[in-house]
Amino acid sequence: MRLPFVVLAVLAAAAAPLAAQQHDDHDMSVAGGGTLPAGWSARTDQSSAKNVKFVAMGTGFHATLGPAVILYRKTDKVTKPFHTLATFTQTKAPMHPEGYGLFVGGNALDGKAQRYVYFLVRGDGKYLVKRRDGAKTTTIQDWTESPAVNKADSSGKATNKLEVANKVDPSKLTFGVNGQEVWSAPAKDYDWKGTVGLRINHNLDVHVDGFALHQ
Repeated sequence: MRLPFVVLAVLAAAAAPLAAQQHDDHDMSVAGGGTLPAGWSARTDQSSAKNVKFVAMGTGFHATLGPAVILYRKTDKVTKPFHTLATFTQTKAPMHPEGYGLFVGGNALDGKAQRYVYFLVRGDGKYLVKRRDGAKTTTIQDWTESPAVNKADSSGKATNKLEVANKVDPSKLTFGVNGQEVWSAPAKDYDWKGTVGLRINHNLDVHVDGFALHQ
């Protein structure tokens, strides 16, 4: 059955904004990118780190991104029950909600066999737990709304404190936002030993304070 011309026109008009959004949502160019504070390393999902700007600022660090990236120090390595945390402030509204947070269990981060588990929140008040194994990613807990996650305001700003730990109860890996546990799992089910660090998705502008590892 042929659709009337007017119906086709309406469908095309509805699809155009989405197509434009997808086309425009490329990794931004970032002036001053490509350098890192001493001791830090960066790995992007796809492109080079030339559009990753990560600098010491105030008592913390500030990330202005084109590509999604993990940022880490080789000295932040977990060998026993641990607690890692950081406070993130998204300073600007992205084109659509993008996640930022922590990763744990980082191994082979500079090679093809990279592995880690990451815990993110985003401006619409949702959190995610996911695993990366080489080029493959597996969703552990899909984007889920939680009252613990502060949503972005009208300017796109939001501040959230994230924590991952099994220090109090080594049998359980817990994920918390702003002092509230939002998800947990048996620690034995995850390779949590390894590097901990920051995971920030593409085109975000995020300030990080209080990043720490306690063992």
